[in-house]
Amino acid sequence: MVFTKLKSTCSDTSRSVEKAFAALFIGLSVCVTCYAADSNNPDVNHYAFANYIGSGIYRASGQNAAVVNIPFAFDIEESEDHVLTLRLPISLGFFDYSFSDLPEGELPDNVGTMTITPGIEYKWFYDEQLTLESYLDLGYGHNFSNSSNVGIFSTGISALYEVAEPKYTPIWVNRVYYAGYKSSINDSSESYSVLQTGLDFGVGQHWDWGEYTVEPRLFVAGRWYFNKLKFITPLDDDLQTSSTYEIGATLALSKPLGWGWFSTDRFGVSYQTDGELQVWRLIFEFPM
Repeated sequence: MVFTKLKSTCSDTSRSVEKAFAALFIGLSVCVTCYAADSNNPDVNHYAFANYIGSGIYRASGQNAAVVNIPFAFDIEESEDHVLTLRLPISLGFFDYSFSDLPEGELPDNVGTMTITPGIEYKWFYDEQLTLESYLDLGYGHNFSNSSNVGIFSTGISALYEVAEPKYTPIWVNRVYYAGYKSSINDSSESYSVLQTGLDFGVGQHWDWGEYTVEPRLFVAGRWYFNKLKFITPLDDDLQTSSTYEIGATLALSKPLGWGWFSTDRFGVSYQTDGELQVWRLIFEFPM
């Protein structure tokens, strides 16, 4: 059975806001921000993609970086067959933060970058199994280390299909999206587009934990970039990737678990790689 229903995840505004603060995602589309203060490398604006690349611990050429994604969302129109949502995601980038800092309870304390990418998202519930989604974002980013700014644009479409298999309740996810930015430094710009597909499925088991029912679930995903995505690394050659692959596991709860502003019905971890780039994700929401 699937506890993270596609319709319910987008219909409760307060729950969305609470889940937002739970999303401590250690990841960065730009390992470069670890050295953004370097005056010899002033135009390091790939942090503009932080909200779209994905969450996790990104490691390339021996460097780590962190981002906290806070995906605020407010439903502005809702009916039985669709939901119109105002998205207000915020991403904060931190310097030189790695996975080893987490067990020690150390939190990042030096904000290096920030992006705000407001937009509109439309979800159409075609039937009980198929949900179609589209979004359009127009945002802003700031690098505190060199006082540069970027303008951000992104749009995409998605299809989420709940396969009629009651034991494993698989969800097949397909997304195509585009993101680009233009910098205030030398008017430089860059963009990328990607096809993502994946499958989230149960293992046919669940158990009771107090007032919650817990279901272990697995997922696999792949991303193929139409134009190679660049990861800038100050100490070595920049990395360019044309595809990444991901495998992970989550626990789905029958209802949200929360304390005050913290609330989520998914917990998990995953590993993503293209051979050179390595990403460990901490998951607090639907994983794809």
